[in-house]
Amino acid sequence: MSISPATDPNIEKIQSFLRFLVLSEGLSQNTIAAYKQDLHHFYIWLSEQSVTQFSDVTRTHIEDFLFFLQQSGRKERSNVRLLSALKRFYQWGGVNNFFNQDPTVLLKATKVPKSIPSVISEKQVEDLLNAPDVMSSLGLRDRAILEMMYACGLRVSEVVELPFEQVNLSAGLVQVMGKGSKERIIPLGEVAIEWIERYLKESRPILVKGRWISTLFISRIGRPMTRQTLWHRVKNLAFDAGIQGKLSPHTLRHAFATHLINHGADLRTVQLLLGHSDLSTTQIYTHVAKERLHQLHQQHHPRG
Repeated sequence: MSISPATDPNIEKIQSFLRFLVLSEGLSQNTIAAYKQDLHHFYIWLSEQSVTQFSDVTRTHIEDFLFFLQQSGRKERSNVRLLSALKRFYQWGGVNNFFNQDPTVLLKATKVPKSIPSVISEKQVEDLLNAPDVMSSLGLRDRAILEMMYACGLRVSEVVELPFEQVNLSAGLVQVMGKGSKERIIPLGEVAIEWIERYLKESRPILVKGRWISTLFISRIGRPMTRQTLWHRVKNLAFDAGIQGKLSPHTLRHAFATHLINHGADLRTVQLLLGHSDLSTTQIYTHVAKERLHQLHQQHHPRG
């Protein structure tokens, strides 16, 4: 089904809502893109049910749509995000007098159990960091990226979007704008500083090709890197390092947090470094650390 925003006031409402999120809510571009997809998917489904206006939607419509998605094999976590998008959308519409009622008021999202992230060992991290060919411009760049990600626990999006001027090597600090436009300052560590300095001296001038690029890390074609490019590079380097198992774009971020806790860092400090707004989000890493300690006990204790 093709929908033209020029002729459909419902699509105009979605676009106005998304602009509101960008300007007022400080949500990440990834979250906004997901909300946009969810709302468009919902509206197409409504049209197939002969519901032509968002203002005509009832609680039953939303419950039927969620059931439809569930039967289609959609993950529960994605449905939780969808309901969050609809709740925000109808709250915004109510404030702006677009809707007389909010069909989401009595709907509660299912609590999705937090999954324990897969964490690679310190030895595997070392192997991954040593995987790039630092004699090449791209390899040196990759080594600097990996060192920064592991030293600072940065998200992939934070790495590729990091402005050049927000890295203070003399002070050993990096200023990061995280989710919800929340700023945090993180120490880099001596090893990461050394590799970033080498990248800036030997590799970046070759990659930028004489142009001004605002981001610290540059792609092969002399442009800011994308999340997809960086994740592709990490997967290939992990394969080269012989690291098996499930990896995610947050592999080094998970390792950063877990290894800090394993070495005695308190949870509040790790929360601040990761940029989590809620301490409960950070607590998942204590479970990872405890599981690792349990495995080590079984492996090495004579009565384990």
